[in-house]
Amino acid sequence: MKLSLLAASLLGRNLGSENPAGTKLGRDVLSADKLSSTPKARDVPLHVVRLDMWRNDQDPIESHSRRKRQVVETAVDNMLTLYFVNATVGTPPQEVRLHVDTGSSDMWVNTPSSDYCSAARRPCANAGTYDPAHSGTHTLVDNSFNISYVDGSGASGDFVTDVLTIGDASVEDLQFGVGLNTTSPRGILGIGYTSNEANVLRDGVKPYENLPIKLVSQGLIQSAAFSMFLDDFDSRTGTVLFGGIDRGHFTGDLITVPIQQENGQYRRLLVTLDKIGFDDATISENMALAVLLDSGSSITYLPDNVAQAIFKKADATYMEEQGLAFVPCSNRQTAHDITFSFDDPLSIVVPYSELVLNIATNSGKRPIFGNGEDACLFGIAPAGSGSNVLGDTFMRSAYVVFDLENNEISMAQAATSEVQSDVAEIAAGSDPVPGATRVAKPVAATQGLTNTGQEVPEDGNEEEGVAIGLGGRSPAAVLMAAVVAVAATVVLC
Repeated sequence: MKLSLLAASLLGRNLGSENPAGTKLGRDVLSADKLSSTPKARDVPLHVVRLDMWRNDQDPIESHSRRKRQVVETAVDNMLTLYFVNATVGTPPQEVRLHVDTGSSDMWVNTPSSDYCSAARRPCANAGTYDPAHSGTHTLVDNSFNISYVDGSGASGDFVTDVLTIGDASVEDLQFGVGLNTTSPRGILGIGYTSNEANVLRDGVKPYENLPIKLVSQGLIQSAAFSMFLDDFDSRTGTVLFGGIDRGHFTGDLITVPIQQENGQYRRLLVTLDKIGFDDATISENMALAVLLDSGSSITYLPDNVAQAIFKKADATYMEEQGLAFVPCSNRQTAHDITFSFDDPLSIVVPYSELVLNIATNSGKRPIFGNGEDACLFGIAPAGSGSNVLGDTFMRSAYVVFDLENNEISMAQAATSEVQSDVAEIAAGSDPVPGATRVAKPVAATQGLTNTGQEVPEDGNEEEGVAIGLGGRSPAAVLMAAVVAVAATVVLC
């Protein structure tokens, strides 16, 4: 079968990286290089479009803080621990940068006329904005768009339809929100279940076709499935493939487990976590714990007792007031592993080094311990009363395939060295993921499920249109307070 691939490279960001002088989001930043069709595995001809992006020098504390038949591949930019895609919207195209979020399902963009984006400091300039009045292909749907996230950020305004371009795939008449009122400098590309769209949760209305579904209905991919490779913390590149997998980005076999239902419905991308180990020691077993695979969460959130047991093994200092743990940055060199075991035989090993995150205060200085050692954020935190989340600190070690049509997730250990790309299409049908093997005896989650699939903010009151993903947990103010406390007292012992 002939395979047409729409591809783009995915970039990463680490503390201390810089943009080339004078670069900003726009045509001077984006370049598209068409690569000639080259026979790949099984002599399948691939037409590849590569989209290169520069790293954006953003405050790493802010970046970290929000806890929150064909193949289409799109570019994602790793801003320390959050992941972004460059896209264009409308006719003529208006360039935007969107946060890729598997924990929510709505796409929305900022508009330049909002009070937030039109402020003197121009907070939305780097991520781009969209003005429907300047697009000849937009159509107003209604003014019911309203989404909020449990970290307090959100947006409201109009629903419109317009053309979205990612890689060289143009998606016609895609419905998304326009943030007339917003608290975030960049928009969101939610790619979860349509049943988790904000208006469905709030008003019980019929879901609209979000990006994964629209790609299928327009014949750009065969199945509402996508794979995600975030690569390791130090890497600049990675990929998201809609409608395909890249066998060059994982080792071993893809193992498939069922997505867990809540209240009889599929709403969130939950799987069952059964066991956690630290090196040869067992931290917790027989957990039957529902965990959310969320690219919109900077770090990983586990039950409090499990997190505390890991802190003890990892030589991490927990700050109860902030709900975060810190480790000496030198610990990144230690050879420890944390193993996450799901339905047998699926296990993902996360190297300790992937959990040691660089941070800085507003002044740009690194916080230090009382003994003068540099302090780094540890990439696991207690979940408290909220959801258990496998965020970016887990997902960088896993190759993950999300199959929304068959309600399954396949995972394998992410490749740690450069290998040749080997892309295969995800077909329609009940066995769509190439080479994946379903577990023989899946375990149903009995812990960590909610009745509605909807997160409840810490004040206990449900907010309208609340979304599960995008930094559902560590609000900017909390992390900022933690870093300031470390730096100000210079004591963590």
